[in-house]
Amino acid sequence: MARRKPGMQRTEEEEVKEDWLVTYADAITLLMAFFVMLVSFSKVEIPIFEKVQAGIAEQIGKREVIRPTEVLETDLKDVVFNMAMDSDVKVSTDDESILMELGSGAFFQPGSANLTRDAVVFLKDTGDLLKQPRYLGFQIEVTGHTDDSPISTARFPSNWELAGGRAIAVVRFLHALGVDPNQKRMRAISYGDTKPKLPNRDDFGNPIEENREANRRIEIRIFPKYSRVF
Repeated sequence: MARRKPGMQRTEEEEVKEDWLVTYADAITLLMAFFVMLVSFSKVEIPIFEKVQAGIAEQIGKREVIRPTEVLETDLKDVVFNMAMDSDVKVSTDDESILMELGSGAFFQPGSANLTRDAVVFLKDTGDLLKQPRYLGFQIEVTGHTDDSPISTARFPSNWELAGGRAIAVVRFLHALGVDPNQKRMRAISYGDTKPKLPNRDDFGNPIEENREANRRIEIRIFPKYSRVF
């Protein structure tokens, strides 16, 4: 096709061919406004948000997007698998975060907040992962949970202190590894026996030992920076 000489005006046909750009720009603007409205009126579900974001990029931008939460979840599961701790550590995602459930039996001695040898090795591998530059945008919340068995010792007068001591022990260990040198990325919370996963007792008040064991746990929640502000 011959080129148009300098100074020549575009034909009507050439001008019509570029009208699609206006429609395309309008569609993108409306799409962006739609998602902004959804975010402002609803709770952001991080895994779904990342999937939608990736889908838009792949379909419109024709490029692949890395989903940080999905990658981190896979890396954490690899740590669990490599240490053969599948029965003691569970990794999953919910609406806001990656959730790691650590069975207290494998991480602490009964009535103690001292980390076991296996706990030290596992948390070191986890900490080395979380302090990598690509994961520095994630914040970490460690919560301690117990069953309803009462405790009263000089160091832990109640389950509140025991659960808090264990959560703090995990945070302190990760801090020592350099995961949060500025103390702005992590926090520890104690729930004691107020948030059991399963009922501690049956309808007749008898203790259910397997449920109590499941309720004695440490939860590490890992949030993308844009999903929660401490």
